[in-house]
Amino acid sequence: MESILSGLRAAVFIVIALLLCGVIFEIAGYSAPLMFESILDGAFLRRGALEQALRWALPLFITALGVVISFRAGYFNIGGQGQFYMGAIAAAFVAEWLKGSPAALVIPACFVAGMAGGALWALWPGILRIKSGADEVITTLMGNFIAAFVLVYVTAGPLKDPSGSGQQASSRPLDAAYRISNSLGLSPTIIIIAVLAGVLVWALLNRTSFGILAGLSGRNPTMVEWQGARVWRIGLASFLISGALAGLAGTIELMGPNGRLAGGFLPGHGFTAILIALVANLSVLGTAVAALFFGGLASAALFLPILAGLPSAAIDIINAAISLFITAKSGFIDRVARLGKGQWTKS
Repeated sequence: MESILSGLRAAVFIVIALLLCGVIFEIAGYSAPLMFESILDGAFLRRGALEQALRWALPLFITALGVVISFRAGYFNIGGQGQFYMGAIAAAFVAEWLKGSPAALVIPACFVAGMAGGALWALWPGILRIKSGADEVITTLMGNFIAAFVLVYVTAGPLKDPSGSGQQASSRPLDAAYRISNSLGLSPTIIIIAVLAGVLVWALLNRTSFGILAGLSGRNPTMVEWQGARVWRIGLASFLISGALAGLAGTIELMGPNGRLAGGFLPGHGFTAILIALVANLSVLGTAVAALFFGGLASAALFLPILAGLPSAAIDIINAAISLFITAKSGFIDRVARLGKGQWTKS
């Protein structure tokens, strides 16, 4: 009952956000009905739309799983963007170092390096949070900017493609043998990785002592101490796993649709993943559904300028509106939730 009501709450606020955006675009001189039609067509209805939505949804889903783990444990790791970048950078260096080696060696090594890169980039904010009490929101946010500058450095320096046009810094392209998808970004390999990640995270959170204690730690860390567990260990583990998942998503982007690093690629990936986790109310299954929805929005961004005359940045406005409403409180829906639990009270 509670999960259904949580999904209903998210759906209601998403609809409100979309309606608000429709009003704003109407005032700005655009057609709201045409906007909604373009989003539906570009996201889900046109031929090949579902495949394109999945192309964006799968990496978002993997990064959002990391957000679910850290938020459930009570640690607000919002550094998924930086961890995504550092994972991709680490994988790119390994691919360059092992260039010419068999794909059976290079591809697994890149994935290991990518997950390690993301995990290590999440480790230092975790240590600062646990050892000194530093606010992880600030440190992980700063980590995003630092990682973006590191990306600029490596694409314009150690990994620079000498044959590039100079308009955008990028790394040398990966050999075709090391790619796990073509430029469309969808392949059985990526789907299998995403499904395995979802199943493993679900099992971790629902079928292991770590998952139970992490959820309890997020609500009542003192109770965890009473159980004889160390809250700091749970915290560090949540940071590491969260970063590793973001690094995994970055590696998928590198070895899949992008095929190379580029300065500032997918700049909103990490923040969209946070939004997905919040919309899903930190549920693994809900995260899968929300990721498909936002993947569809990302796919629709390519069609808004063509079909509705809107700039593709309109999708960013929609995402921002959803963020605003999804974090709002609804007295009515909260009362319905309490009624479902037999706890109806006036407030």
